[in-house]
Amino acid sequence: MSDSLKRSACGFAIAIILLAVPMTGCRDRTPRLQPLPTHAVILAFGDSLTAGNGAPRVASYPSILQQLTGWQTINAGVPGEISAEGVKRLPGLLQRHHPDLVVLCHGGNDLLRRIAHKTTAAHLATMIEMVRKSGAQVIMLGVPQPGLLPGSADFYQDVADRYQVPIENEVLTGILRDSTLKSDMIHPNAAGYKRLAEAVAAVLERSGA
Repeated sequence: MSDSLKRSACGFAIAIILLAVPMTGCRDRTPRLQPLPTHAVILAFGDSLTAGNGAPRVASYPSILQQLTGWQTINAGVPGEISAEGVKRLPGLLQRHHPDLVVLCHGGNDLLRRIAHKTTAAHLATMIEMVRKSGAQVIMLGVPQPGLLPGSADFYQDVADRYQVPIENEVLTGILRDSTLKSDMIHPNAAGYKRLAEAVAAVLERSGA
């Protein structure tokens, strides 16, 4: 092989390696979970976004998630609940249902009430610790801050990184920026909840659950 061909081949190989590195990094950023058993129980814990406000109950994201995965998914959403109330409610649900995994989508009402971010972050951390102490695994959903162009509050990713929890931090922002996917300023419609359920299922797949 001529020197020019060798240089070309070498340059091509380096380009392939450089392209592969970011892809590998993206995969590695999703923390791994243990595979869920066939008859797993998922607890969807949160507020009105979990309850399914803005759509029929059967169109809530926990209902659609159950259809997508085949795992029993309990809708434990309470509209209007703030994270301090969630901390008090969660232990009873863990004891009653013994879930294998909890989908934690909380803090939206804290944002609406302008509760300090550090307070909400501390409550989310407490909930994660409760879930893990119960023997269950956990994933998180980031909730957008109110505004003309909503974006997920920074503390969700901070808490997820601290505890190495898989997180879907973009789907709710995308839904609430699309008028065809929401029923009002802060709640999805049936199509939006379907999109949310699909995103949760994708996180479970990426994390190995």
